[in-house]
Amino acid sequence: MSSGNKSVVIKKVKKVIGGGHHGGAWKVAYADFVTAMMAFFLLMWLINTTSPEQKRGIADYFAPASVSRSTQGSDGLLGGTAFQEDGARASGSNRQIELELASESRSRKQGGGEGPGTGQASEDAVASALAARRQGAEFASAEASLRQALQDMPDYAELSKHLIVDQTPEGLRIQLVDQEGRAMFSGASAEPLARTKQLLEAVSKVIEKLPNRVTISGHTDTGATGRAGYTNWDLSSDRANSARRILEAEGIDEDRIYQVTGKSSAEPLYPDDPDQPANRRISIVLLREAPVLPTDHAL
Repeated sequence: MSSGNKSVVIKKVKKVIGGGHHGGAWKVAYADFVTAMMAFFLLMWLINTTSPEQKRGIADYFAPASVSRSTQGSDGLLGGTAFQEDGARASGSNRQIELELASESRSRKQGGGEGPGTGQASEDAVASALAARRQGAEFASAEASLRQALQDMPDYAELSKHLIVDQTPEGLRIQLVDQEGRAMFSGASAEPLARTKQLLEAVSKVIEKLPNRVTISGHTDTGATGRAGYTNWDLSSDRANSARRILEAEGIDEDRIYQVTGKSSAEPLYPDDPDQPANRRISIVLLREAPVLPTDHAL
């Protein structure tokens, strides 16, 4: 066959740029959307399964209350100090408060123009305010330490339901409460159950790290004890004393126990529902103490 009879074939190749169908970017966007939705639903599930006390503990953990304002040198995050055994930054916080007090005192002295005794009164007010802030930071650290100690227990999920920790004008209040079907004491007696001893042992480790005095009070619901001649006043007093004995056995000095009282059903946790199990509780309060005045304080 001669070369003039050969047919010429022209092949056209259509190039598709980006993989077709508007490229593959939509797959990445869709994957990001699915991941975000999964994270959102996981967050919703966690919010619904955690108790109010656990939410408050998480919020307190991330609260920057004890972080120093300065960001340079030894006045940085730790303020030139090390973490304590319980992981709190209390020493750094105290140092910063002392620096603020010294600075405030200097500014008061340099200001002048104050009448006799006015400067000293102002310094006392500043000292009291800063001491209150320092004590609040110590209480927040103690609360975080207590929650951490509970997390290390094998049955943390159940024990945490029996614990309520909050700060009141009186001090740091730690309450051990009954739950439906899960009491803290055996029947209508002052004999603590194993879970109660566990919680009190954890509480004692936190109390031991602070110098504050302690009050212990027992509370009951309005139900009768079922024992002739034995009232809720007797029961609440005996339970408070039982808690005191456990704390002292765990190393709390007897001199730090300021008051042990039985309050029967006079101060219910839920006044609208006086028969609720949570009204049966032991309340332990680390008292707010007045600031100690320096030795050269002018009377």
